[in-house]
Amino acid sequence: MSKNQTPEQKARNSIDGKLKESGWVVQEKSKIDWSVSRGIAVKEYLTDVGPADYVLFADKNPVGIIEAKKDEEGHRLTVVEAQSFGYATSKLKYLNNDPLPFVYESTGKLTRFTDMRDPKPRSRPVFSFHRPETFDEYLKKKPLRERLLDIPELRTERLRDCQITAISNLESSFKDNRPKALVQMATGSGKTYTAITFIYRLLKFADAKKILFLVDTKNLGEQAEQEFNAYVPNDDNRKFTELYNVQRLRSSYIASDSQVCISTIQRLYSTLKGEELDEKTEEENPAERGWQPKEPLPVVYNEKVPVETFDFIVIDECHRSIYNLWQQVLDYFDAFLIGLTATPDKRTFGFFNENVVSEYSHEDAVADGVNVGYDVYIIETEISKNGAKINAQEYVDRREKLTRKKRWEQLDEDFTYTAKKLDRDVVNPSQIRHVIRTFREKLPEIFPGRKEVPKTLIFAKNDSHADDIINIVREEFGEGNSFCKKVTYKTEEDPKSVLAAFRNEYNPRIAVTVDMIATGTDVKPLECLLFMRDVKSLNYFEQMKGRGTRTLGFDDLKKVTPSAISAKTHFVVVDAVGVTKTLKTDSRPLERKKSTSLKDLLAAVTFGARDEDLYVSLASRLARLDRQISEDERATFAEKANGKTISQIVKDLLNAYNPDMIDLKADEIKQRQPEISETDSKKKAQENLIDIARSTFSGELNNYIENVRRVHEQIIDTVNLDTLNRAGWDKDAVVRDEELINDFKAYLEANKDEITALRIFYNQPYQRREVTFTMIKEVLEKLRLEKPHFAPLRIWQAYDQLEKVNGNSPKNELIALVSLIRRITGIDPVLTAYDQTVNRNFQDWVFKKQAGTLKFNEDQMNWLRMIKEYVATSFHLEIDDLDYNPFDTLGGRGRMYQLFGDEMNMVISELNEALAT
Repeated sequence: MSKNQTPEQKARNSIDGKLKESGWVVQEKSKIDWSVSRGIAVKEYLTDVGPADYVLFADKNPVGIIEAKKDEEGHRLTVVEAQSFGYATSKLKYLNNDPLPFVYESTGKLTRFTDMRDPKPRSRPVFSFHRPETFDEYLKKKPLRERLLDIPELRTERLRDCQITAISNLESSFKDNRPKALVQMATGSGKTYTAITFIYRLLKFADAKKILFLVDTKNLGEQAEQEFNAYVPNDDNRKFTELYNVQRLRSSYIASDSQVCISTIQRLYSTLKGEELDEKTEEENPAERGWQPKEPLPVVYNEKVPVETFDFIVIDECHRSIYNLWQQVLDYFDAFLIGLTATPDKRTFGFFNENVVSEYSHEDAVADGVNVGYDVYIIETEISKNGAKINAQEYVDRREKLTRKKRWEQLDEDFTYTAKKLDRDVVNPSQIRHVIRTFREKLPEIFPGRKEVPKTLIFAKNDSHADDIINIVREEFGEGNSFCKKVTYKTEEDPKSVLAAFRNEYNPRIAVTVDMIATGTDVKPLECLLFMRDVKSLNYFEQMKGRGTRTLGFDDLKKVTPSAISAKTHFVVVDAVGVTKTLKTDSRPLERKKSTSLKDLLAAVTFGARDEDLYVSLASRLARLDRQISEDERATFAEKANGKTISQIVKDLLNAYNPDMIDLKADEIKQRQPEISETDSKKKAQENLIDIARSTFSGELNNYIENVRRVHEQIIDTVNLDTLNRAGWDKDAVVRDEELINDFKAYLEANKDEITALRIFYNQPYQRREVTFTMIKEVLEKLRLEKPHFAPLRIWQAYDQLEKVNGNSPKNELIALVSLIRRITGIDPVLTAYDQTVNRNFQDWVFKKQAGTLKFNEDQMNWLRMIKEYVATSFHLEIDDLDYNPFDTLGGRGRMYQLFGDEMNMVISELNEALAT
């Protein structure tokens, strides 16, 4: 290959290489040999408008053309589309051909493609050329963009309004040939169900070939797989998986007969690189890693996974998996991109070309009853806020993080620590204990009327912190192991089993996690989030809060929380570290951090990062580690590193960017391959050295390195005892509660003439005795339908936080609703549980009745008490009610007549009036 090539020749060489990668054989027109391949790219083929740079023949039939341009023309490829179109519509020499459907413009580095069969042909960038067999398949049916126009109107059964909007707008976006679309839907509003619905419709009505559902953690992939397995479309009684094959990728193999592939973006990246991936690498969300490459790491063409493999890519939690390294995976495929997220940021909107087909916020979801809202409860202790100081000469424990072995030591000098160092460099058991004890003591205030701890998720800083929390929780609550469990990937128990029990069984009541269920995991009975770690990312914090937003019906909540008296109405964020107050960034900065953790360096090298600073930094950290650890630890290290010592690995890392070593290896390659150029031999030599350096690292080794370097101890501060500064509702929660009550009052006022019960309470107080159970239920049903966030028990709790309330939380929603109506209409000056009002009124009525000569006997009093209990929950007694439970079992209306004679009707009438007063 001549070094003096013109820019045009260099472009042709690059195009030739890309064609060969994609299964085409490039031939001169004078040397045609149809037998060598299904796909032949003929150079300079003559047409009636001049020679075309390349004409593509698939199975001996002309199917497309390539217009080649030099690299400097990349910015104006769209300008030459008319030229390309001219060749595509011309007659090829010797052939009476129809216009060629597939048209490319390419510099070899940039390539654009147009399918001229599309309803409105429009060029689009592609990573490389499509394969010959792909064109053969394309020509057997209408083009995809035409098939999209055939998608029928959406059937809306079993779909929420927000899902209908998202799917309908998305399908309109497809029909308009918009390449990217963003679906923003609040956590808990059914994003995955929405995605499976439109995926089903794309497969059924647009005959999509293969669709990728992309996630960024193994946990989310497993959860998506479960949802696909459970999905039944609303126009077919068969499950999705009975209609279409769903494959969750566990290796680099993509099955040819799968219509839906579920994969982590980490695995897909490794697959494109032709490498296998350690499953442990999929357990962590890569967006949370500190290290970011200076430049994207190159994805190269993979003939096993061509660019046309997927027609559509659905990107779950797209706000964190579309940048830097990972964007290349998306750019590689010639596919429509659909992003799903609850928390987009500015970059997310930009990436999806500001084509937002659904905007459904948490506030919208709460208003519609799709989500529940939340309140914030603050627990602040002195050490949580300000840290502490341990004086010199004090004796302290030092504890190894990994083994948790302790040793006793006297401090040589003062040791002062800030709140940020808590549970990392120093552990203060009193601080953890004060937070947990305060939480336990305040539960009756936070969740009135509950007999058991609501399902609670505690966010810990790391695994060691999680263990400390678990031990103190069990001790402070006086419970056993099953009461509180850790849910992280590093737990001894199967995390999925613990998570299933947390979701579906009575125990555990409290789960402690570092990050496994911080995002994307569905635990509907969860009613409390206790933050014992701060979070800097606004998106991540919103995702963590999203764990509590799921709605849950009364019957389902009662299965795991027996003392619940209604459906889930809200959740509570208990803030023990100021997480709701600290400044948060809108998104992760694009530039690399100056200080990168060892964990992030290890992950970056494992993934194949090629950055000299990175390799040198990691070598330096490992060399330092080698001086710190014991002989036993070195032996364990070597065992996990396939026999290599730390010093050997350090040498490998440094060799990867050592010019002398690269030259030495290049000479060896030149001796084996004399024809290779000096530049290529050096490039290949460095690639080999980088591969040697990184091939040692695995999830297991990285985990060991990360833990063994932490062995070098935490101080256990048992000297400083913590004190509680404050425990109470956040000021913002008070403001929200005031707004909620005012909105509720306004709603009742606006409907007072339309709903019978409200009309009586507002306008005809003397008729309150006529208000029946059915009338009150009508009010409740209207609230549930129109304003589900006005759940009576939620309004009750808002009152309870703002003013004095008589009585505990009511026994059920109807009692709460009557109590609230009486308070708002001014009948009761203080919110009072209606059953207490009935008790008080009953005592007054009996006292007045017996003030004279009339005295009720014991049988009569028992009967009257039964009527009182009935009215307390059913609001009104009709004579016919005596024929039903609970009266019928004691003789019904006949027995009451025996007891009260002709006074029976009067007694019923008086009680209805007196008890409703």
